Amino acid sequence: MITTDKKENLEFLKESISYLENKGYSNIKADVEGYEKPKSYIKKGKDSESSITPNIVAEKAGRKHYFEIGLKSEEPTLLKSKWRFLDVLTRMRDDRFKIITRRGHYKFTQDMLDDLNLDKEPIKLT
Repeated sequence: MITTDKKENLEFLKESISYLENKGYSNIKADVEGYEKPKSYIKKGKDSESSITPNIVAEKAGRKHYFEIGLKSEEPTLLKSKWRFLDVLTRMRDDRFKIITRRGHYKFTQDMLDDLNLDKEPIKLT
């Protein structure tokens, strides 16, 4: 989920955090009130700079997991570049990158993953 979509989907972000807490993840960081904000990365382009911040970062069994919320977006190219960056980052660091989605957004999320050639099975929350 990109920054512009965050306000509309704050409730789903909170649901995702409680799901992860129930699954045993600890040290959860998210850009939500009551949680520490995850580290942002600066993407420098020819004309501008943009900030990339994972939706949720958590730890389990000593390994860091990056979670992205897969919801329909007005700017899919921005979302694709964010997911590509996070996938490369997590592979370099031997961390994990996962997508959380919900009903009504499965096809959009799967199409995005297929476009990026990412072989991931999204976590489906109802």
